[in-house]
Amino acid sequence: MAAENCSDGGQDPNPCYLQKFRLYETRSNFYMVGRDKSGTLCRILKIDRLDPSELTVLEDSTTYPEIECYDLLRRIHEGNRSTGGLKFVTACYGIIGFIKFLGPHYMLLITKRRKIGAICGHTIYAISKTQMITIGNSPVQSNMAYSKNEKRYKKLLCSVDLTKDFFFSYSYNVMHSLQRNLCKNETGLLNYETMFVWNEFLTRGIRNNLKNTLWTVALVYGFFKQVELSVSSRDVKLTLIARRSRHYAGTRYLKRGVNEKGRVANDVETEQIVFEDVPEGCPTQISSVVQNRGSIPLFWSQETSRLNLKPDIILSKKDPTYEATKLHFENLARRYGNPIIILNLIKRCEKKPRETILRSEFANAIRYINKSLTKENRLRFLHWDINRHSRKATNVLELLGRVADYALNLTGIFYCQVTPNCRPEGLLDLTCVLQNDEHFAQIPCDKSDDGEKLDIDVGSDNQSSTETVKPPMFQTGVLRTNCIDCLDRTNVAQYAYGLMALGRQLHAMGFTESQTIDQSSPLAEDLMGVYEKMGDTLALQYGGSAAHNKIFCQRRGQWQAATQSQELFRTLQRYYSNAYMDAEKQSAINLFLGHFQPQQGKPALWELDSDQHYSVGRHGPNLLNEDARTSIKRSMSDGNILCGTDSPMSASNVRQESENRGEAISESTHEMPAYGISYSRFTPRMSCRQLFGEIEDQFLGSNRICYENGDECNCTNFDMDWLSSSGNSCDDDVYDRSAAGLSSENIGAELKTGMTTSPSESGSNIKVSTLLLKQIIAPFQLCVRGSSSYIYIFPTPSSPLTTKRSFIP
Repeated sequence: MAAENCSDGGQDPNPCYLQKFRLYETRSNFYMVGRDKSGTLCRILKIDRLDPSELTVLEDSTTYPEIECYDLLRRIHEGNRSTGGLKFVTACYGIIGFIKFLGPHYMLLITKRRKIGAICGHTIYAISKTQMITIGNSPVQSNMAYSKNEKRYKKLLCSVDLTKDFFFSYSYNVMHSLQRNLCKNETGLLNYETMFVWNEFLTRGIRNNLKNTLWTVALVYGFFKQVELSVSSRDVKLTLIARRSRHYAGTRYLKRGVNEKGRVANDVETEQIVFEDVPEGCPTQISSVVQNRGSIPLFWSQETSRLNLKPDIILSKKDPTYEATKLHFENLARRYGNPIIILNLIKRCEKKPRETILRSEFANAIRYINKSLTKENRLRFLHWDINRHSRKATNVLELLGRVADYALNLTGIFYCQVTPNCRPEGLLDLTCVLQNDEHFAQIPCDKSDDGEKLDIDVGSDNQSSTETVKPPMFQTGVLRTNCIDCLDRTNVAQYAYGLMALGRQLHAMGFTESQTIDQSSPLAEDLMGVYEKMGDTLALQYGGSAAHNKIFCQRRGQWQAATQSQELFRTLQRYYSNAYMDAEKQSAINLFLGHFQPQQGKPALWELDSDQHYSVGRHGPNLLNEDARTSIKRSMSDGNILCGTDSPMSASNVRQESENRGEAISESTHEMPAYGISYSRFTPRMSCRQLFGEIEDQFLGSNRICYENGDECNCTNFDMDWLSSSGNSCDDDVYDRSAAGLSSENIGAELKTGMTTSPSESGSNIKVSTLLLKQIIAPFQLCVRGSSSYIYIFPTPSSPLTTKRSFIP
């Protein structure tokens, strides 16, 4: 998908992107013809079908005009007439990758696509339809393909729905932030190595063989939404992108916390891009802000339970020096720069310690890590129990907005003006930015791989009115938000940050005089809708149900009974998914990402123990742990594609060794290049003591660590719960049914009291009380209207949700 040569030798200044493909077959080979967007230039790829053990892919280095290409295909047809000739198989839009189970190799293709947006003229696509093509043509391989286990592996892989929440682009590096794309010149091969490309493993062999990415597409998994907004009678486009990390990826209870390499579960980078909707050829202003969410970076877990909706939280492994936690924050600093601001939204006080166990240990980890850091690079750690304050008459979004303002003062935003002559088919870089020499003189040039400085030709065609060119701004640092699942509470906080950032983005563009947006404005409502959709999407991917959006519903003034019914339904849906569906979902992810390779004579994937992350538990050592996977071969396609020799590609081996040693690889480079420019950072306007006004602060006692910020000494580990007048009292955690009804907070306790385990069983066979289920479900009547996507819950007279209205419209 990145720029590639269309001729021999060096980088072509006019890169060629293959976007449309046609697949043909003979008895012995597949022939794939790739064409550029205009359809005038063609390349040919040949895939051998006869070798049952290896996959051989060869590329014709010649670029053919269309008429010559079809003449070549005609000659191939004539030469194979005795065995059936050349047959058309399918049209497609790129190769997703190659995979092998126990039988033949398979090729995954995109056969239908749809446009979902564009960034600076670069189109972003989603997948509408895929096809799996069997490569082998030998009878032995054909029989193997229909074996019981082979079919089960195929079905498991196909359960990864590539038509939902995957997106790609041929000419824009959608796996990177806008700031990184403009400030770094990176090749297509390196782009696939990043943490956000989910088919890196599937494409590894063909990329290493061909040394290009012309034939494959890099798939990013998460969320992409682009909407049009009107601000001061001017049209702007807002794009919200969520990129899920492929490292330590999985489902809610099976992937928790951190692994030994510092990778955390549910690691998602969220980018909010705003740009003018102007006619083609006009200068464009564009701005972006990046934030991050991820599981608490400690070794902890929750064992999937059919007894309890809220299983106990277990600190599964002691890490006295917090090495894994430190690795995680070092990786964040490499990607985004400093400062790293951590917003921790979990509970501060509970009758039975659950979240508070992690809260205390997380604070200890930050305190320990900060001892070895300089004052300017220390982690800023903010505690705030969002659940506690959402049950009060507190404007949660307003308070979170003050946190967002504090974080944005430290990190800044990215803003620049893009030249109108930026080619849509060319990659973005600093040459696309309208530049004022006075400001850009302070920016260091990027370096090439050999350390030589790269000359940046900024041109002079658009420099005649440099007085109208605003200096660019850069984001340095990031806000990292977490709760327990990094889904529901986290999404509310991310919206508050996005709203505050949007005000600054529009102000930088000159659209608004103020840097803040009123929470009651139509603009805030539109943005809330986009973040709510993102929250639902990410929650379905990780947790198995849409997100709990109680705070959003309250903000809109929705009927409380309707909100409570929706929350209950989503809690039960998430419980069912986690207890019954997640194991197979996790196996499919492991297969797709290459964490497991089927081998003859070895245990099948579904025969292995739990994929849950802790070293020794009920099931013993975790066979699928990244660092304990001794009996599983990590690579399925690497080395299976021939490259003129019998040995695998050395580049792949080097990368695999680096991963095994835990060394920094390409995704650890700066995601947000840090520039030492005076105007690239904002000076903080508020200290943490001033953050929420004149209210006495209650810090973490002896755990607090101070850093210099302005004229006073503030606390790095400062606890935002001093907003509450109740101090450290746990009274707010005593559940009030008359006020809260049946919410997700108390369902787990009710289920636990009503479920029993047979004394003759060891815990695996669970008997659920029918009476209990009736007590929970009976007050509600489920009615499905129209499609299964719309489920309404009607309170009955026996329900605590009974109100003057008899139904939910």
